[in-house]
Amino acid sequence: MRISGQPGFPAHGERALFWLGQAGFWLDTGDHRVLIDPYLSDSLAKKYAGQANDHQRMMPPPVSPEALPKPDLVLITHAHTDHMDPETLGPLAQRFPDLPFMVPKAKLDLARDRVGDSANLITVSDSQTFSPLPGLTVHVLPAAHETLERDSEGNAVFLGYGVQTDVMTIYHSGDSTPFDGLTEAVRRLAPDIALLPVNGRDATRLAAGIPGNFTLEEAMSLCQDTDIAWMIPHHFGMFAFNTLDEKIIDEAETAQKPKIVKPVIGERLKLEL
Repeated sequence: MRISGQPGFPAHGERALFWLGQAGFWLDTGDHRVLIDPYLSDSLAKKYAGQANDHQRMMPPPVSPEALPKPDLVLITHAHTDHMDPETLGPLAQRFPDLPFMVPKAKLDLARDRVGDSANLITVSDSQTFSPLPGLTVHVLPAAHETLERDSEGNAVFLGYGVQTDVMTIYHSGDSTPFDGLTEAVRRLAPDIALLPVNGRDATRLAAGIPGNFTLEEAMSLCQDTDIAWMIPHHFGMFAFNTLDEKIIDEAETAQKPKIVKPVIGERLKLEL
């Protein structure tokens, strides 16, 4: 596989990834268009205006919700607003009433509120596998956004997804830190590409109610331990209080394994097999 950055949004049918900022991606497999965790509004800046962590965007949205083409499927990893954003998902559901949204079963009520009561919601939990479209399989994995949380029925609160076609598998971890069983689960999935958060975590942020994610080193180690050849880091450059110095990613891009490709807003990553 070869991954190369090129300007612009993917053309329909072009096998490519397009970073939307934070953990959001548009994935075109060549046959399917999958939208993951899009945050394309300023809803958090409105919510936290005047507070210490005011959630002002460090980067503009690369596309508005109204300008997004119709995806075939939307995947939501968890209910934090920068992943389940009402000002992004609500307009999408209104524009495309039949559009399916995969959401954590543990957060169904919140998903109804954020996406819409009449939206086409597919509730999922970890260890499930779905074939929502011909030629597309979605594997649901647990995630630990600092902790591996479950609701009263045992459904994981935080999820990751493996998106599999006949020619490639892409793993989006959602927001997560390392936890027991993750390496084995990812090894079974056998992804070609991993989309992993790298903003890390610390006690100060956690005390302020801001759960963390993999450090860059932990994300790379997961790829090395599971033989993932390509890694695309994310969850940086959006909010000043919850990011990392991008020079750290730039320096890591020289690593032999995994091959790291830092996404750039407004640039698609063309996936050439």
